[in-house]
Amino acid sequence: MKYILTLLMIIGVTFVQAEDKPKNQLIIDAEQFEAYDNKGLSIFTGNVKMTRIKDRLNSDKLEVYMTPKKEGVKQKRVALKYIATGNADFEVFTLDKHYIGSGKKIIYNPAKLEYEIIGKGFLKEVNENKTLYGETIFLNQTTGEARVRGTKNKPVRFIMEIESKEKK
Repeated sequence: MKYILTLLMIIGVTFVQAEDKPKNQLIIDAEQFEAYDNKGLSIFTGNVKMTRIKDRLNSDKLEVYMTPKKEGVKQKRVALKYIATGNADFEVFTLDKHYIGSGKKIIYNPAKLEYEIIGKGFLKEVNENKTLYGETIFLNQTTGEARVRGTKNKPVRFIMEIESKEKK
């Protein structure tokens, strides 16, 4: 009887812990990890995969800048900026948009909901089937503002599906 009671308690505790897990977890998997708490910097390298709900980011290296840790102060750390480099690509879902993108370097500012894609930039808004290519792509999710820069040899390219009413 003791064993059954102990087993039920363990199952109950495990079930409660599983229910308490936040649904908004940020999970980062990588081959290596370095942390510099006094600078508020964490560096992940080697086959980096970051997920949060349905959003995902893949890269060779990811630097996460957070509010620096203060000695002797219990504080909640806040992510200030993410910088992904090397084979960087992402997929992001908002309330009404779905984006996929890639570039040599991707910078994300979570406080402003801004993305900057640098080097061979690609960004597709899946719902409306709009695609942007450029050397640098800037996107603000809050305002919907987008800026794209190309070069003389690689101009900006915008592709959008349109309806046509051709008469036959």
